[in-house]
Amino acid sequence: MDFEGDAFISYAHLDDLELIEGRKGWVANFHRALEVRVAQLLGKQPHIWRDPKLSGNDLFAETLVDRLKRVAVLVSVVTPRYLKSEWTLRELTEFFKAAEAQGGLKVRDKARVFKVMKQPVPLDKIPQELRAILGYEFFKTDPDTGKVRELDEVFGPDAQRDFWIKLDDLAHDLVALLEALEEDVQLAPFVPDQMQQASSAGAGTPSAVAPPAAAPTASAPGSAPAVAPPTVTRATVYLAETTSDVREQRESLRRDLQQHGFRVLPEQPIPHEADEAMAAVQDALAQSRLAIHLLGKHYGLVPEGATQSLAELQYELATVRSTQGRFSRLLWIPPNLQVDDTRQRALLDRVRMDPRIGTHADLLETSFEELRTAAQDWLERDLAPAPVADAPDTGAAPQVYFVADQRDADRIVPWCDALFDQHLEVIQPIFDGDEAELRAFHEETLSSCDACLIFYGAGNELWLRRKLREIQKSPGYGRTKPAPLVWIAQIGPRTPEKERFRTHEATVVPQWDGVALEALRPFIAQLKAARG
Repeated sequence: MDFEGDAFISYAHLDDLELIEGRKGWVANFHRALEVRVAQLLGKQPHIWRDPKLSGNDLFAETLVDRLKRVAVLVSVVTPRYLKSEWTLRELTEFFKAAEAQGGLKVRDKARVFKVMKQPVPLDKIPQELRAILGYEFFKTDPDTGKVRELDEVFGPDAQRDFWIKLDDLAHDLVALLEALEEDVQLAPFVPDQMQQASSAGAGTPSAVAPPAAAPTASAPGSAPAVAPPTVTRATVYLAETTSDVREQRESLRRDLQQHGFRVLPEQPIPHEADEAMAAVQDALAQSRLAIHLLGKHYGLVPEGATQSLAELQYELATVRSTQGRFSRLLWIPPNLQVDDTRQRALLDRVRMDPRIGTHADLLETSFEELRTAAQDWLERDLAPAPVADAPDTGAAPQVYFVADQRDADRIVPWCDALFDQHLEVIQPIFDGDEAELRAFHEETLSSCDACLIFYGAGNELWLRRKLREIQKSPGYGRTKPAPLVWIAQIGPRTPEKERFRTHEATVVPQWDGVALEALRPFIAQLKAARG
């Protein structure tokens, strides 16, 4: 099939009316910006066109039907008006008919239809053909007020910046699809007849969303990041759908992963019916090596027929998937998160205390940048060759890593001196420095030490359980030795909570009144015997 055009923009003409007199409408600006950005990424001028003249009262032109049969991609600008327009719905129907006649709507599991959501529309109101297609939201919803703002320069520099970020996502995906098509289909030159191509020089007041002639850089305000599209898919990551308050972080992480060559699932919206949702999530998880869950302050949508939110459902299904081998999970909760919804508070508490978060899972309550770094590190370790086991070392002193809360840093000094005198190499915790560097030190030490002595002092039981999980995950940090010996030293303040604490994951030894070396003799003996 020789396509005459790369993309046709289908839209309701009411959505292109200018908000400010003398300024182009939203669709016209979107059209021009998309064409320029695609040209920069594709390396040649694309043929992206739309019909600016037809109205809903005109008869549907047979020439337009014919042209829809010979276009590679349909870009539907979905709004409430779009759904009420007989004209736009027929454009959608005619394109789908033509695509099926040409051998199908998908190319390498990517649909030839791009759903641009200019305004929010309930899923059950969207045409059936578009429901299974992942959309690009060109609007933002304030999580506190619920007000919706379109990504348009008239709403300020933040909306303008977000417009460019979203348009860049769309442009990269559109280019990837066109390049896949071009391997088998030669796109013929196309000169539109009575159809308007976006002009490279706008009339009237220039729009801030229109890109400059030169390739924009990520540092220029209001410009799209100039990043080349990925060429190799290295692994598949399941990036769980989220609630609105952490959706921006999810989209940012998705872009990072895709730019590094990772395939990101789900590629289609998750259905809102429980059985269908479970089937879709399970299928995507089965294809993935890592699942990443961003948990925010809202409980979120509960699929029809379910009792759990979609976020909780994805978490539980990923937990089950982790028992089936070669699969890991990365969980993130924003630091200092304030949660009003009792259901979400209960979910976050269950996640924090979940004993199923072990060797192949990690829970972070750190900055978003730390999550991005952790995700990249996790995937890089997974792709790296298996390390060669270390040769036995019988000469050096056994290494014991002290794990403590920062508030106990000065209080653990007597134990450092006492165990050093017992010919043990004591590695003290470090608290000053860059967050990423501190995490790297912690993981490297866990991958090499012979034992861990956790000081249960200022930290609570939740902190202690997290530290136990981090030690369990040491094989994921590159550890090739047997698991480290783990003991827990109970130090002041003495509380009923600490006195009741029990665990099968470590040996608990009271040290309420300072260094009780006799109680630590078995620990020292086991450590030296294991090293010797």
